Amino acid sequence: MNFIPAKESRFYILFFDFYIRWLLKRRFKKVWIKQNYVPQSSSKTVYFANHNSWWDGLLPLFLSRKVFKQNARAFMEDKQMVQYSFFSKIGAFSVNLTNTKSTIQSLRYAVNSLNRETASLYIYPEGELTPVTSSKPTFKHGLAWLFQNLDTNVDFVPIAFYTHNFSASKPELYIQVGNPITCDHNLSKSELTNLFENEVHNLLIYTREVAGKTNDGFKKI
Repeated sequence: MNFIPAKESRFYILFFDFYIRWLLKRRFKKVWIKQNYVPQSSSKTVYFANHNSWWDGLLPLFLSRKVFKQNARAFMEDKQMVQYSFFSKIGAFSVNLTNTKSTIQSLRYAVNSLNRETASLYIYPEGELTPVTSSKPTFKHGLAWLFQNLDTNVDFVPIAFYTHNFSASKPELYIQVGNPITCDHNLSKSELTNLFENEVHNLLIYTREVAGKTNDGFKKI
């Protein structure tokens, strides 16, 4: 399957920005965020998160427009891109996780994408939908490859997404944005991947503990 690049459309971005905000208000009782990272006007950012729901395809645009005010692009599995071609219009580009050569092409495209003004990139390193459990998530090595091949001035920021239905029929969505990663760029891909897994896992542990009980540090958006 051929690589599918992002082909942003201002109309599609504005339309889906409005649609996603409306949809979140309709489908969730509340949306909460705890934000430890605020990008500067000159920041370039790679956000990496757990991948556990259908919403993950829409949340990068929402966060980019509503919270971070950045110019976002995101990885998306090529099969999903073919089925939902409009995602390319809002900044998604394809990745084929079964073909190493194709994966590298997508990673290089991601690197070039960060040359844009106020650029950001969203990646779900698990590579497939995975339920949130007490276990640490398992990431593929693409995120570590990006970390090793990007300038040190690019921020790598973990995000945890978690939903629950503890207190009402409508679920609540929790988004926790962690601090930028600080570590040695000379670490191996395995060491980096383990570090990234732990960062998201720790965010998920805290988010699961407070969800539906206390909103310590979270605010409604």
